[in-house]
Amino acid sequence: MQWKTADYAGWGRARSARGTLARPERVPALAKALGARGPAIGNRRSYGDGPLNAGGAAIEMTRMDRLLSFDADTGVLEVEAGATLGALLRLFAPRGWMPAVLPGTGFATVGGAIANDVHGKNHHNAGSFGQHVLAVTLMTEAGPREVTPEGNPGLFRATMGGLGQTGAILSARLQLKPIPGQRMRVVETRIPDFDAFIAALEASTAEFAVGWVDATAKRKRLGRGILEEGELVEGTRPGLPRRAKSVPLDAPGLALSWPVVKMFNRWYLWRVPDTGRKRTRPLDEFFFPLDAIHDWNRLYGKKGFHQFQCVVPRDAAPALRDILATIAKAGVASPLAVLKRMGPGRAGHLSFPMEGYTLAVDMPARKAKVPALYARLEDMVQAAGGRIYLAKDGLARPETVAALYPELDAWHAEVAKADPEGHNLTDLVRRLKLRSAA
Repeated sequence: MQWKTADYAGWGRARSARGTLARPERVPALAKALGARGPAIGNRRSYGDGPLNAGGAAIEMTRMDRLLSFDADTGVLEVEAGATLGALLRLFAPRGWMPAVLPGTGFATVGGAIANDVHGKNHHNAGSFGQHVLAVTLMTEAGPREVTPEGNPGLFRATMGGLGQTGAILSARLQLKPIPGQRMRVVETRIPDFDAFIAALEASTAEFAVGWVDATAKRKRLGRGILEEGELVEGTRPGLPRRAKSVPLDAPGLALSWPVVKMFNRWYLWRVPDTGRKRTRPLDEFFFPLDAIHDWNRLYGKKGFHQFQCVVPRDAAPALRDILATIAKAGVASPLAVLKRMGPGRAGHLSFPMEGYTLAVDMPARKAKVPALYARLEDMVQAAGGRIYLAKDGLARPETVAALYPELDAWHAEVAKADPEGHNLTDLVRRLKLRSAA
C-alpha cells in the first residue's frame, strides 16, 4: 500500500480537496493507514464535502470489498465496507435476495450507506439502510470491534448516519430482503401539479415509489411530473445488461442552460402518454437509472453542481410547495429533481429521514445566485420543521444544521468518546462545526 497525493472531490465536484490518499486491501494495511490519522472514505458518491479532508490524509476503502459470509436460508450477509451496493444486487438477485434499501446509485459503498444512513424508493415501508444492519465492525486502535444495536446502542446509533466520525467501518452484517425474481413491474403516471402529486404519493400502495418533478414549471403547472410505482415480480433479468456510456469532457454552460433544461423537461414529461405506461424493467435500471452514464456529473461543467435535498413533515406539504416555487422562480434547476414520500424510519442521531416528503434538486454551481438561494431554502426548511440531507450538502450553515438535527448533542457525546482527538474529521464536519462543544 502506498500513499498518493491527489486532488479529489465529492460527486457534485463543487467541493474538492488536495491531500494524501491510501487504498488498503487488507486489515493490517488498514491499521497501518489509520496511523496517519485520517478519516475512512468510500467511493465519494456523497455530493458535497462529506468524503473530503483537505490538507490531510484519507483512507479510501474501495479495495476492501470482500464477501465474508452468507446464510442462504436467512439472507444474512457479512461484507467488507468497500463493497458497492450495485455489486451486491448483481450477485444476490439471481439467488433471490437483494439489499433491503438501495439509494439512487449502485456505486455507493456499504460503508458509505451506513455513514449516511441512506434511504431509497421504498423508505415509506422499509425505512433506512441502517435499520437493516445487524452489526457493524469498527477498526479501532485496539483492533476490530463489533458494535450491535443490542450490545452498544449509543455507539451503534452514532455510527448509523454518523458521517464516519465513530471510526473506520471495516465490515457490516446485513439482513438482505427476499425477492421473487429479477424484474420490476413499473407503472408510470403523468401528474399535472404539486397537489395532485402529493395526493398520488399518499394513495400509492406500491412497494417502491418515486416522482420526477419538472422543477422549471410554475403557477398552475408547478410540481408537475411523473410518478413511477414499482413492484417486484418473478422472472429472470429481462434483456441484456446495460452497456454503460461515459461523458468524456466537462460540458459547456450551454448544455444545461435554462432554455435547454425547460425543453428537456417538457420532452421528458410528455414521453409518458395521458393514459400512463406499464413496463417491465431490470432491477438495476429501476434502482440506478443514471449509473448507465458514467461521469454524468461532468454535464454540469468544470464547476460542478450542488444538490439541495430536504424533507418536511407530512403536514408541511404546503411549505414544500413554496420551496419548489422558489426554486422554479430562481431559474437554476437542472432536469434532475425528485419527490418522494418518506416513512418515520431512521437508524441514527443524524439520520436524515422523517415521516413526510423529500425533494431533491440539482443546481449548477456556476450560477452565482445559488448560495443565496440555498440559504433562503434552508430557512424555509427550518420554519417547516424539516431537515437538510448532509450526504448531499455543500452549502448549509452550521447554525441551521444544529437547529435541524435535535439529536446532535447525543451524537456529539458518543463521537467524543469514540474519537476524542478528532482523527476522523472531514471538511463537512469542520464546515458545519458538528463536533464543536454543545
